[in-house]
Amino acid sequence: MLREQYAQTMSARLRILIASPLGRVISGPLEAGFDNVAVSVATTDDELTSVISGTVRYDVVAADLIWNRPETEWTFDGLDVIDRLNQAQRTAPVLLATQGHSMETDHLEEARLRPEVFGVMPKAAGLPTIMEALQSAALGRRLPPPTAAVPGRPPLYELFTDRRGETAARLAGAIASGRASDGASLASVAKVSSSTANKVTSHYLGPMLLARGEHDERLPLTQGSIYRWCGLHARYIISWCRRNGQADVL
Repeated sequence: MLREQYAQTMSARLRILIASPLGRVISGPLEAGFDNVAVSVATTDDELTSVISGTVRYDVVAADLIWNRPETEWTFDGLDVIDRLNQAQRTAPVLLATQGHSMETDHLEEARLRPEVFGVMPKAAGLPTIMEALQSAALGRRLPPPTAAVPGRPPLYELFTDRRGETAARLAGAIASGRASDGASLASVAKVSSSTANKVTSHYLGPMLLARGEHDERLPLTQGSIYRWCGLHARYIISWCRRNGQADVL
């Protein structure tokens, strides 16, 4: 049914961009599965910049949420893909491909709030499901949004938005990247005053742990608790800082 609707409403060739370190693995089956399609592949940040520069907009973009390669795992992800499309003024419906790992949770909590994201596709769902999702997004139809990991828990994406949140993110980024180990180094790396660095537990990151229910309130909230928390959320914290003008702390 969806394929028939696509044929009736889209006379031009379907333009798909696959942004993934393993994108060439799926490009062949996609080209074979669709009747009239042009598939471009970007396996690196540089390739992505190349394929979206000076070309027509893609009808749909499928991007890995987490780029699982040693050279990209901490430096690029599916949320970066969205930013690159926006920067190049080549916005398109984006589908994010997931593996179902817990490491994706923070990224997903941001993705579900981004208007560019039309849905999330589990990689294990198989090629027919992926093709159907691509057709739906190309027609402007959104997939059912992913549910919050913990209903009612504020995502880090929202907690980092205001002025205090940005400072908290800088402090968290300095810790998560391994550049800060105490108050003095934290102040130096994050480029904040010693007073601000010393309030990382009481005023900046501590309240976030409590708001998200990630600390047992029967126990004292210590600096060690903060550092462990930053380690647990390091991939997303580093991604957020990198994408929001705070890369200097990394």
